[in-house]
Amino acid sequence: MGRILSIDYGTKRTGIAVTDPLRIIPGGLTTVPTHTLLDFLTGYFGKEEVDVIVVGYALNMDGRESASMKQIRPFTERLKKLFPDKRIEMYDERFTSVIAQKAILEAGVKKMARRNKALVDEVSACIILESYLESNRNSL
Repeated sequence: MGRILSIDYGTKRTGIAVTDPLRIIPGGLTTVPTHTLLDFLTGYFGKEEVDVIVVGYALNMDGRESASMKQIRPFTERLKKLFPDKRIEMYDERFTSVIAQKAILEAGVKKMARRNKALVDEVSACIILESYLESNRNSL
């Protein structure tokens, strides 16, 4: 059984989180410039076994897709073609950035470090993964 990896896709940066091999504990992995994301994933998949990729599904408050889905959907299609052995799933990412900022604040991260948007992206990916695991607890 391989890990589950989650992606908080952004136009400039993308946050990435991954589970442990037993799929129990999610953790932030890194944030990469989006233009290097596919190269990063190719390298990571060469070192680690990953079965499922969870991509944040960008929705507005009313449940309709946000404008960022115009970039996310083509990216997801490229993932399916490049990594046909991986199951690709979309998962609602509403509120993850707000929750991530709150979690960083509550963790006591210093003010200058809280301004690091890459940290917020990585924590957001972790929150997406944690929510995904919780909602699929009985089926994983």
